[in-house]
Amino acid sequence: MELLSVPTDVQLGALATRIAAAMQQHRLMLAAAESCTGGWIAKTLTDLSGSSAWFEAGVVSYSNEAKMSLLGVRRETLERSGAVSEETVLEMVSGALDRLHADVAVAVTGIAGPTGGTPEKPVGTVWIGWRRRGGAARAQLFHFAGDREAVRRQTVAAALEGVLATLTD
Repeated sequence: MELLSVPTDVQLGALATRIAAAMQQHRLMLAAAESCTGGWIAKTLTDLSGSSAWFEAGVVSYSNEAKMSLLGVRRETLERSGAVSEETVLEMVSGALDRLHADVAVAVTGIAGPTGGTPEKPVGTVWIGWRRRGGAARAQLFHFAGDREAVRRQTVAAALEGVLATLTD
């Protein structure tokens, strides 16, 4: 799913409000493991008063070392597949679920730009993963357009939409 427009703060807030209602309805706790969004997912969710009732924790694991030490991503995975890969995001989301004691987790890793892109992984390449306790992790590749903020906003929105989908699966 590629978003057609860059979401506004109001739109991101509306997504967070929907997640809050769903998490409370199911009595679940959510965790986020973020790289390219730098904590924006956690910020969007915790902008809501009372979010401590359903938001457990967020980890910003920007470096490979942080991904390994905080989330348990394996060095071999990073060396073989790179930080921006399906394999890495699946290990990030599973690590977040296991280490942060949540019921549902979301993880993001990508290249927000304006530098860092390659022909194989251009700026705007983002992997997002989701997992619910007891279920299999799933990941999706996105190619977002725009500047750094646009890529990051679209990533936050897609991550939140995926959390809602995970709750209704």
